[in-house]
Amino acid sequence: MNLSLHFGWLGVMEAALIAFAVGVVLWFLWRWIARLAGWHERVAIGWACVSAIVVGAGIDSWNLFYLGVAQLESPVYARIALSRIHDPNFLGTRVVLEWAAALGGGVLAWLTGAGRTGGDPD
Repeated sequence: MNLSLHFGWLGVMEAALIAFAVGVVLWFLWRWIARLAGWHERVAIGWACVSAIVVGAGIDSWNLFYLGVAQLESPVYARIALSRIHDPNFLGTRVVLEWAAALGGGVLAWLTGAGRTGGDPD
């Protein structure tokens, strides 16, 4: 996702808001799929949360993982790796809040009762 987000805390909040919206949308998508397939609601919430993390926080999570695994002994390699990341100073904060917002979006959509029609039999 190549959005022109702000830097610093404002960019972190924008990314978290996008991840939250992705979580809500994916909850509705997975609820619809679960109803068509005859699955439990807990399957829908599980897949909604997992896919929201992948979509909403996937690139930043990958960048954080790559920086921890890649061998950046040379300043040239470090500069190349950091040049590909939008706002590397707030990368960790952005990843944590994107994960929390993606999960929160899916769970909040479920808790508001948007998909409840009498509950699960179990």
